[in-house]
Amino acid sequence: MNIRMKVVSLLALLLVFLVAIEIAVQREVLMPSFGELERDDAKVSMKRIDYALDMTLNGLELTAADWGNWQDVYRYVQSPNAAFVGANITPTAMKQLQVNALLIVDLEGDVVLASGQDLTGASMDLDFTRQKALPADFPWRENLAVGKPAKGLIRTDHGVMMLAAAPVLDGSGGGKALGLVFMGQLLTPKAVRDLGARAQADLSLLRDGSTGERLTESDTATQVDRSFEDIYGLPVMTLRVEVPRRITARGHVAVIYASTYLIGAAIAVLILLLIVLNRVVLEPLARVTRHAVAIGQGNDLMARLNLSSRDEIGRLACEFDRMVERVEQTHRELVDQSFQAGFAELSKGVLHNLGNAMTPLGVRLVRLSERLRDTPIDDLRLAFDELENAPATSARHDDLTEFMRLGCREMAASIAESRADVEVIQRQATLVQTALSDLMRSTRTDHLIESVRLPDLVNQTLEIVPDSCRQRLVVDADESLRHIGAVRVARTVLRLVLQNLIINAADAVRDAGREKGVLRVGAEIVRERDREQLHLHCEDNGVGIARDDLERVFDKGFSTKSRETNYGIGLHWCANAIGAMGGRIWAASEGRGLGASVHLMLPLAIRET
Repeated sequence: MNIRMKVVSLLALLLVFLVAIEIAVQREVLMPSFGELERDDAKVSMKRIDYALDMTLNGLELTAADWGNWQDVYRYVQSPNAAFVGANITPTAMKQLQVNALLIVDLEGDVVLASGQDLTGASMDLDFTRQKALPADFPWRENLAVGKPAKGLIRTDHGVMMLAAAPVLDGSGGGKALGLVFMGQLLTPKAVRDLGARAQADLSLLRDGSTGERLTESDTATQVDRSFEDIYGLPVMTLRVEVPRRITARGHVAVIYASTYLIGAAIAVLILLLIVLNRVVLEPLARVTRHAVAIGQGNDLMARLNLSSRDEIGRLACEFDRMVERVEQTHRELVDQSFQAGFAELSKGVLHNLGNAMTPLGVRLVRLSERLRDTPIDDLRLAFDELENAPATSARHDDLTEFMRLGCREMAASIAESRADVEVIQRQATLVQTALSDLMRSTRTDHLIESVRLPDLVNQTLEIVPDSCRQRLVVDADESLRHIGAVRVARTVLRLVLQNLIINAADAVRDAGREKGVLRVGAEIVRERDREQLHLHCEDNGVGIARDDLERVFDKGFSTKSRETNYGIGLHWCANAIGAMGGRIWAASEGRGLGASVHLMLPLAIRET
């Protein structure tokens, strides 16, 4: 698995982890907190109900105190009369008081006056108002003697009733209390609703025997049940506050939206992070990796990463480019040194073999030269001249004739020996030629093909050109060299060919009488014979080449320069080297004084961009 897949997997796991944490936070923190808020709200609502009930009892207590401190009530307790009842204990008065029961009790606990009705004005038969005296165990009997007010709940045959009592006073708030005024209000469904409205809660009355406070929850509501005791300390009723679970519902919706946005934002952030990581880290790292693998698997040391970033990956790429550049330079120097060493070793072997072959040949030539030098040619020429002038019958004539005969025999023997030496020399020369041919065949090996950029090749060639040539000649590398890009050629051979062409161009500028000249080097890729070929052309503004010499400039031994400094080998070697690589070379010129151009057509191995 590559780094990109690892990063994507890690980010995906991170997203899943974040989603799992978000869901866990919802379940364990957010949603329980909403439920806690609802429970707190329900409890607060129950407290408001308790407060509303207490306020209602306080109101009843104030109403009872108002009646108890009424002088007419004080006199009525002292002396009951029907006029007071007819004038004050009426349905209208009871309705205005909002009470269902009204009792006046003396100090003995006997009922002096009792009235019961519903709030519509109809008479109501209540067990609390039917009694003639307070029960013996009635908790408020102690309040009669001391004139202490009281309030609480009491169970009746018509339901739970809120009850308040106040002492009967003389109207000025003083004097001895004569009894208690009781006022009661039933907890009818309407009264329960009114309590709920005052507390802003949904309230209902339950009649069960439970005690204390109990909280229950359903999917739709939170319920708080609270038990209330009557004045005897016994459970008399249970009020239930029901709070709809709107907070949870809305919180659930809000959490869903928030979770959706959070997950969406997390996905967007992760995607953005992945894009940024891919652009800043992963893609440059993959590019460096691909480049390193390509360099390791191939032979092209010309390619460069050229990353422009200034981060660690950019620095790594820069250092890798420098390393490859140093390796390329070392490789180039090693190839050049190997090429030169091969040349030197080949020359050494050729010279050694030629020396071995030429030694007996030289001996034969020395012996032949000595034999020819020792022949009596001059004596025979003198004898021949004297013989023509000597009389035929003289003794001198006979001596000269004998001398000529002996000399001719000696000459014949010398010629015979010389002929034998010449045959031996011919055989030895044939052996030398055969050895040279064998050596030439043995050197016809494939050239090392390297990837090179033509501007770099021109710069490398200028490094081995003599300083005098560089000072006399400006080499102008055309833009076409850069556009071609990298090509695969025999770099060492092509560099030596360019070296010869640059030196010849510098000499042509010198022969033209110029102190400074220009050599323009251009190139193009052409398709010839169903394969791509490199057309390299070098044009100078030197002395030029005569039209009749254009076909001969590449012949061995031909040169327009001085024989003391040139032997006509350079261009001939260039032609042979280019021909050995399957290419061709030719020259063009408009004539003497008009400059010249040399063209190379070289097959490409595999063109690289």
